[in-house]
Amino acid sequence: MNISPHKAFIRDTLAQLYPQADHQAIAAKIEQLIQRWKPKTQTTIPLDQSRIWMIAYGDSICAQGENPLSILHQFAKLWLKGTISDIHLLPMFPWTSDDGFSVVDYRQVDPHLGQWSDIAALAGDFNLMFDFVINHISQQSRWFQGYLHGEPRYQNYFINADPDENYSRITRPRTSPLLTPFTLKTGETAHIWTTFSADQIDLNFREPEVLLESIDILLEYASRGAQAIRLDAVGFLWKEKNSRCIHLPQTHQVIKLWRAILEEIWPDCLLITETNVPHQENISYLGAGDEAHMVYQFPLPPLTLHACLRGNARWLRQWAQSLEQETFPANTTFFNFLASHDGIGLRPVENILSTEEKAFLVSEVERKQGRISWRTNPDGSQSPYEMNINFLSALSEPGEAPDTQVARFAAAHAILFMLQGVPAIYYHSLLGSENDIAGLNASGINRRINREKLDFATTHQALVTPESRQAKIYAALTTLLRIRQQHPAFSPAAAQQVLTLPDALFGVKRHHQTEEETVYGIVNVTGASQTLFLPVTGTDLLTGTPFNGVCELAGWQTIWIHVKAQPEA
Repeated sequence: MNISPHKAFIRDTLAQLYPQADHQAIAAKIEQLIQRWKPKTQTTIPLDQSRIWMIAYGDSICAQGENPLSILHQFAKLWLKGTISDIHLLPMFPWTSDDGFSVVDYRQVDPHLGQWSDIAALAGDFNLMFDFVINHISQQSRWFQGYLHGEPRYQNYFINADPDENYSRITRPRTSPLLTPFTLKTGETAHIWTTFSADQIDLNFREPEVLLESIDILLEYASRGAQAIRLDAVGFLWKEKNSRCIHLPQTHQVIKLWRAILEEIWPDCLLITETNVPHQENISYLGAGDEAHMVYQFPLPPLTLHACLRGNARWLRQWAQSLEQETFPANTTFFNFLASHDGIGLRPVENILSTEEKAFLVSEVERKQGRISWRTNPDGSQSPYEMNINFLSALSEPGEAPDTQVARFAAAHAILFMLQGVPAIYYHSLLGSENDIAGLNASGINRRINREKLDFATTHQALVTPESRQAKIYAALTTLLRIRQQHPAFSPAAAQQVLTLPDALFGVKRHHQTEEETVYGIVNVTGASQTLFLPVTGTDLLTGTPFNGVCELAGWQTIWIHVKAQPEA
């Protein structure tokens, strides 16, 4: 009897993950889930230059007494429609800590935000990305409470470990204890694996029922309107004794399994892995084109910040040029960003910036009222893990002229918008927010410095006031984005060549072979005028000014030179 490639892949993967289990029974349950969530119709959404993400919480824009998801939808239709195509909704489920990343119930919308009908309404106007926070779950969840109370179903959902064993090899993103003691119904103490915090209980993917739960949730998200799904902290998914417990082969196999199942019924649903680690570890999640569709471009935020603060693009250029030496699987790309709900990670630049240059960034962030979060190394020492600060505040000098502040911020984002991949912009960046010192101090949580909830009316008033900082930043960034959307040279499928220019300038050549379009993007990363020499002729897309091989770029100026045909070699 012949078996389809899809079913054969599922069977073979299950055999590798669970050699002692009944693979046929597990595969049959997966097939039932596929049939349960199989859609009646399919949509096709191209991944091209028109796709631009905004990252936000369900209540990032709010109004007193109003449904937050409904308010976000109203705001998005008013200010984002026509520019932002996709909205990454950070966890919108009931939660107990970490601003949503300690999920109580994966299948429900937090009633404080709204309900599934609000998600459906938003999905009617924007493509949505959901968060899949499946490495860990809240200790208040039904699953973990069932475990504590001895319910048979949940006894293998979590990892009860021996506290006397040696865990020094394990990669830690936090300084909190790896194991957290809990009292069982029997009165015994269980030491439970908690990679991120005592309220974030790691799930045990060595248990097939946990895998089945994850598949059911993943398919429900796709059926609920997720055109993309972000795999939060996925590198820590599988645990093995005497290993680093990060990036294990079984983790990659699980992601490939998720991908294969999605492609069976939701082929346009994209998987994005969130692994805040050095570059080679990060891109491993692209697999052979059979794993993630996109990976976060984690070196980009610290390197862009570094270039603009140093007024020197050398490190950014060398890193970007190094990507040209690598071959990436077809139909995969980078999820490019500068700011997010988290901090600016330092692990991704471990082999790019020297200790001195990283110390420079840390000192600048602290000087501008930011905070530093630390991690514990295998030898017990601590090192900076991420810098917690609003990206506009990180780039700005206290008391400087607003126009300079806006120009520098736009220059940094021009780099983001012209690089190969898809751009994602955090709502605070698009709307010109600064450090939320009050929120940081009130909570004692470093990441709250960049998670302020914005009042709808106040934000709207700022955006309709042309002289406000918020309106100027919004206008600058949306102008760049709308021009970008019109040109196939900025498609993820378009080729990229990083130019070798003076250190004050950063530039790339983007070329779309099918559309025969070439654009040269150059950004002045200093506040001083710089001369650009480039042996091409064309027109600046941003100003309509002809370019004939040489021009003066003002401080922080961007130029996007549109060339109709390839220049002579």
